[in-house]
Order: sequence, then C-alpha cells, then structure tokens
Amino acid sequence: MSIKSLIIIQARRGSTRLPDKILMPLAGEPLIYRMYERVKESKSNSEIVIATTTNSEDDIVCELCLKKSIKYFRGHPTDLLDRHYNAAIESDADIIAKIPSDCPLIDPEIINKVFGYYFENRNKFDYVSNLHPATYPDGNDVEIFTFEALKNAYENATKNFEREHTTPYFWENRKKFRIGNYEWETGLDYSKSFRFTIDYPEDYDFIKRVYDELYRKETFFGVNDIINLIKQKPEIYDINKKYLGEYWYKNHLGELKNI
Repeated sequence: MSIKSLIIIQARRGSTRLPDKILMPLAGEPLIYRMYERVKESKSNSEIVIATTTNSEDDIVCELCLKKSIKYFRGHPTDLLDRHYNAAIESDADIIAKIPSDCPLIDPEIINKVFGYYFENRNKFDYVSNLHPATYPDGNDVEIFTFEALKNAYENATKNFEREHTTPYFWENRKKFRIGNYEWETGLDYSKSFRFTIDYPEDYDFIKRVYDELYRKETFFGVNDIINLIKQKPEIYDINKKYLGEYWYKNHLGELKNI
C-alpha cells in the first residue's frame, strides 16, 4: 500500500509583528513563493499545499497560488490544529509535515534528512522533528507526524497554545505519542546562534541580503552556504543579531567550525 505524504506550509498575511511578511519581495518574487521553491526542491516526494485562512485579507495568497499553480487550502484563521487536520483530510494524507511560512531560508536537504529519518524509523515514531532539541539554525523547522496522531491531537487538545501551534499536544504528551528527533549530524548546535527566520524588519533585511548574495536560478543555496557567507561577511550577521539575546557572537565568529 502506498503512503501519501503531505507538506503543509502555513501562511497568512496577518502577522502581528510583521504584517504581510509572506509577500515581501525576494529576488523578484514574494517571500512565500521563494520558500515554496525551496520546499519543492526537497526529494520527499510529497504533495505540497499552502494552508492559509478563510479571512478575506488572504484572498491574495490564494490568487498567488493560482497564478503559480500551487495547491492551497483555506481553513481556520487561528486554530492551526484545525487547519492542518482539515488540509490533511482534503489531501487524503497518511503522513503530514508541518513547515511554517517564516522559514524562507529553509534548506531542502534538511527536509530530506528529517523525512529520511522518519521513514527509516516509521514503525517506531508517531511524531518526528528536528526541534526537540533543536540543533540546526533557527528557521529550519521540520515536523512530521501521522494522520492518526494528528486526528488524536485534533480531537483531544483543549489548550489555546495546543490549538494555535498544532503540535504542542504531541510533545506535551510523551506517554501518549512516540516522539523522535533528528539532530544535526555534525554534532553542532547552532539553534540559538543563528536566526534564519522572519518576525521583524531586521530579519527581512538579513534574509534579503542573503538572497542578494546567494540566490541563483539554477542552484539552491543551503545552510552551509549561508554560514560560510556570514563568516566571510560578518556584517550580515549583525543585521538581526539583537534578537539572539545572550547568544550574540560578539567577537567569536572566527571560532565557527568548518562544516
């Protein structure tokens, strides 16, 4: 029996910290489309859907998807668990991967590795991520779970936090679900040393600069390329480093290991 996997990219315009961030331009296209390209480059053989909201402000997201021939789903504006569950039902998915739209620098190879780890251990885990604990730079979030586990969470999660973020019910109930984690094979932990996600204007400035430096139509740059760029041009790191708090590099960029 074939197994159908689905990657859901959750996206909406109404970000409270940085409204319309998903439509900000990167190399001539909206950020959400550039992120979709990177997810599509993964070799997971998954269907990809952009799951947006039923709010009228997100009509433009659907219009973009239609223009780019991307599948989309419209669901609950704030209950992401509901949105993921119903998107999975519509696609008749057995395995679901959750990737938030604030990860426009996500490395396709990391997606491949987390999927590979899941399928190598499919009979051992209901939920696998690279987040518990996280080791990759922030902004490479991949969470994979079975439809059965998603249905369980959908029917039983009651806390606002569990509904708004889809997956907390899994890792808050470790006796109920079999939890697996994929860690960076380098043995490094850069999860709090780099910020490749987007919540603030400075994050966009950082991501745009990375795209300006590394984007090429014929190739996809990865996490190692970004880190090497920062080593060569540490002023790029400075753009959004204030959101890293105690993990600022200050003067030790030169201590970064070659990876």
